[in-house]
Parts: sequence; C-alpha cells; structure tokens
Amino acid sequence: MTTPGPRNPVRPEWMSIHEACALIGVSPATLRRWSDAGTIRAFTTPGGHRRFSRAAVSGLLPTARRGRPNLERLGETPARMARAYRRDLAYAECAAWIGELGEEDREPLREHGRLIAASMLGLLDAATPGAREASVAAAEAASAECGRIAASRGVAMRDTIEAFLRFRMPFLRELAGCARRVGLDTTDTATLLEEATAAFDRLLRAAMDGHASATASVGPPGVIPE
Repeated sequence: MTTPGPRNPVRPEWMSIHEACALIGVSPATLRRWSDAGTIRAFTTPGGHRRFSRAAVSGLLPTARRGRPNLERLGETPARMARAYRRDLAYAECAAWIGELGEEDREPLREHGRLIAASMLGLLDAATPGAREASVAAAEAASAECGRIAASRGVAMRDTIEAFLRFRMPFLRELAGCARRVGLDTTDTATLLEEATAAFDRLLRAAMDGHASATASVGPPGVIPE
C-alpha cells in the first residue's frame, strides 16, 4: 500500500497585517497608512484586526517578484490605449455635455484624459509602492482638474460622474483585451483588473472633490462669493 505524500498547503486568501508586511517588506505603520489612503483595501474583523487580500498585497510587489509581465513589454503603451479610446464608441458618446463644449474646453479634457491613461499604465507597471503612489497622484490631479472644468461649465455632479465612469470602461476593456492577446492566466488577469478598478475608484473621488471645490468657490446661483 502506497502512502500518499504530503499535500501542498493551501495558502489562505486573507492575511494578517504582520504576514502582509513580511511579504512586501514594509512596516505595519506604513501598511496601515496605505490602507487608510485606499492604496490597498482591507477589512476589519470584529476584534478590530485588519485583514488584507493576498492578491492585493501581492500586487504591491515589484513586477518581477509577483510574476505578471510588464504591460509595456507586452505592447500596452499610452499610444495603444489612446487608439483604443478613439475606436471605442462608448467613449465617443460618453456624455452629451462634452459634445456641447467648444474646442477650447474639450482640448484640456482630452489632455487630462491622456495623462490619466498614461499614469494608470505607469501605476500598473510600477516596481515599487512609491512609484505607484507617484502615478496615482498624477492621475488624481488630472481627474480633479476634469471635475473642476465640468463644474465651471455648469455640469452637474451626477453628469460628471457618469462621464467619468464611461471613460473608465475603454481602459478596462483594453486591459482585458491585452490579457487575452498575451495569454495571461486567470489569476494575473483578475489581479490586473482589480488593481485598475481600485485605482479608478480613487480617481473618481478626486474628480468629485475637484467638482465640489469649483462649485463651492462659485457658490449657488444668485450668491456672490465674498
């Protein structure tokens, strides 16, 4: 009778803060700060302990360590992403109010959109958490400017959010298409799209903050700011 060999232990999906810190080489205080800023998502147990998704923690590792190929080397460049936006009808028809803007207003939105897409690609290929944060900061600043431009042209918050969500879809579709073209496995594809979606959530908040700040500076109709 043959005795079966030991099975490989199944790694838990959720990690304690100390396990996560040991994997990526940062202090618990740093990981808590990233969690509070939304760089990495976590949930808190009834006992008050944070738990981190293993996939999300692995996403903070340098590309070479976590195994996913570099997007730029796979051919996913800002120029290719720009072409994806141009051919995507959903982007071309993203919001009626954009079509009503003059060219002098539309060009800044295009420029900020190009910066957001390029920064997002930089974020997904960043080798260190610091490089990731720098890319996110650039994309957040551009998103806030888009929100301010919309508010300054009298566009409601709801319509601004709708346009931003429609802007997000071509990016995610192009990433998924890239994953299919190069044959990324299911885990790497899911992690890639999860990272991109989480980053876009931060950018949406930045766009909303930019809109709100512009609206507050103008004040409600009929009220002249002091």
